[in-house]
Amino acid sequence: MDICSLTIRQAKEALDRKEFSAIELVEACLENSTKYDGILKALLTVDVDGARQEASAADRLRAQGVSKPLLGIPFVLKDLYTTKGLRTTAGSKIIDNYTPPFDATVVVRLKNAGAVILGKANQDAWGHGSSGENSDYFPTKNPYDTSRVPGGSSSGSAVAVASGMCLAATGTDTGSSVRLPASFCNLVGIKPTYGRVSRYGIIAMASSFDTIGHMTKTIWDNALVYEITAGKDPLDASSVDRSVPRYTQALGKAISGVKIGLPKEYFSSKGIDSSVFTATKDAIKELEALGAMFVEVSLPHTDVAMACYYILVPAEISSNLARFDGIRYGYGREVLGEEAKRRITMGTHALSSGYYDAYYKRAAKVRTLIKNDFDEAFQHVDVILIPASPATPFKIGEKTQDPLAMYLSDIFMCPVNIAGAPALSVPCGFVDGLPIGFQLIGPQFEEERLYQVGYAYEQEAPWYKTKPDLKKVIRTI
Repeated sequence: MDICSLTIRQAKEALDRKEFSAIELVEACLENSTKYDGILKALLTVDVDGARQEASAADRLRAQGVSKPLLGIPFVLKDLYTTKGLRTTAGSKIIDNYTPPFDATVVVRLKNAGAVILGKANQDAWGHGSSGENSDYFPTKNPYDTSRVPGGSSSGSAVAVASGMCLAATGTDTGSSVRLPASFCNLVGIKPTYGRVSRYGIIAMASSFDTIGHMTKTIWDNALVYEITAGKDPLDASSVDRSVPRYTQALGKAISGVKIGLPKEYFSSKGIDSSVFTATKDAIKELEALGAMFVEVSLPHTDVAMACYYILVPAEISSNLARFDGIRYGYGREVLGEEAKRRITMGTHALSSGYYDAYYKRAAKVRTLIKNDFDEAFQHVDVILIPASPATPFKIGEKTQDPLAMYLSDIFMCPVNIAGAPALSVPCGFVDGLPIGFQLIGPQFEEERLYQVGYAYEQEAPWYKTKPDLKKVIRTI
């Protein structure tokens, strides 16, 4: 049995049946990281000793009859998550030697649920990127085709799950950074409602946009992890005091009569690869067969969403990165990568005297209009469905010389972050061996409905069973 290919649900059941131990599961994941990470470059730090200790402790607890929802399940954390005693870099060499004295709230909750932390994942530095190529260390490669990107900025997290280095991984999503790598690596990725999951202990990119999500192989796995990470945190003033549903209990409910909106601005064939368009249409047919009803809706400010995003987000980045000045934190700013410098420059310009009203203030007003577009659409539908990306994973190096082309990779995703809404990326097929996904978007705090619809589709189209051919990865080393 290839135990690293199991879902969390399957692994939990097998651990309970004593088919293998937590230490055996962790050792198998560590072996995969040794085999494949030389080429995939998914991990920045591997905590071999710590993972073995946590796995052994999980086995002792299970032997004592202790039950925890993630007991013995191996996780990898995006390197924006602070981890007590474990190196945290944010993918940037400016804090290459930073070892935090505390765990992020999400890390605490995962550990309390029994998760075993294997290490920290590579990422675009500070979360600035859509491809995984902006890491200050090395680019991460897609396990389905190592000549292509895995999506970013949570690139290493996605690749670690897809290649069996762990069973689930955390990410952050400021404009696409969970959903795009999930789509490009055939995974399920959740971008929560803003404020649903604590940001405490997460190195900030753009504070009013950042959301704390994760990637798994299946909808059930994703819903289970979300039950654990979501909820009010007194250490984060932006977290919302609202009860957390049992998201797994929404799974399996019929979706007959559920109204799904198709925004006309996203479904013109212009700008979408025909293969992505076809795969999304096929998914719509599957959902129609299950009784879902489709309604055309409009999100009229879609055409200005990217411009709005790339004014507001760099402005917040310029503020958040001000602390990394070589005095308070890290090395000097000469160590900053080109993308970080570009975003600081853009943000500082937008906030500067004489330009604040023309750029930042106007973009803030547009942000409200975009949120209103979604609110109006949800008066008529339960969820919205759009492609995750307009194209399949692109070649490494294909867009690095054209920042605007790189930014447009997020064109279907950034508006959701502007609106503060939740979204779920769901695998929906392959083209020439490359994964494709769609995303379900819901009203704020309606993640239950997203999981319900996504699970119904996944039962009819279990694309998660299609794994990358990791023998090819070994042959490229």
